[in-house]
Amino acid sequence: MNDLKTINLNADLGESFGHWSMGDDSAMLDIVGSANIACGFHAGDPMVMRATLLAAKARGVSVGAHPGYADLQGFGRRPQALSAAEVEALLIYQVGALQGMAVSEGMAVTHVKPHGALNNQACADRPLAEAIVRAVKALDPTLILLAPACSQLAQAGRAAGLPVVDEIFADRRYQDDGQLVPRSQPGAVIHDPGQALIHVRAMLDAGALVSASGHHIPVQAGSICIHGDSPDAVALARHLRDGLVTSGYTLAPLTAMLTI
Repeated sequence: MNDLKTINLNADLGESFGHWSMGDDSAMLDIVGSANIACGFHAGDPMVMRATLLAAKARGVSVGAHPGYADLQGFGRRPQALSAAEVEALLIYQVGALQGMAVSEGMAVTHVKPHGALNNQACADRPLAEAIVRAVKALDPTLILLAPACSQLAQAGRAAGLPVVDEIFADRRYQDDGQLVPRSQPGAVIHDPGQALIHVRAMLDAGALVSASGHHIPVQAGSICIHGDSPDAVALARHLRDGLVTSGYTLAPLTAMLTI
């Protein structure tokens, strides 16, 4: 359980593809403690995956797999309807690929965080969440499942005995049921660094998800996500880190959050 004065910062990185560049991974890796690396289906490619692993290694940043739907054009943010078997294979294929690359560089993948629509759907769809959990557990039952707070995915992970860390989003607004406000709605994404810090501090201080309407859902958050694909990502991440440290928070690796 988080003591509310120790927290992890994570970011979704390695989302460039070929000659197309997404985000400033180098700058983000100087700020966060954990990197969720795209595995080639929604973004990323073998060269990008390897480069991101090496950049994380140079900074002592822990690495996790960030598998998503096979949807490069939609950046993995378009919902799909797959069978449980298809979901399990999807996860095993992607996480296994990153594990292999990590081993070749003397590294270890420490966690798994599903991406985009796959993650969002698993927050409310228990059978989908259980398929994800089965895949992670089949690969390595010691892998940390980084799951949205108050989600079916987090609940399914704990029910299966996986180590789970609950995540909150610095740059996304919440609905009263704990789900994210859809990106298509105005105000769903927070771009202003000051507002993001206020949003996060409100949740940490309350020990709860705080929705856009002010509704509270109790939670013990262990990690805060900053999306690396936003043009405001680096400024937001830096302001958030500095603000939390100034407020007395200790920033820790994701693995450390399991003992708090």
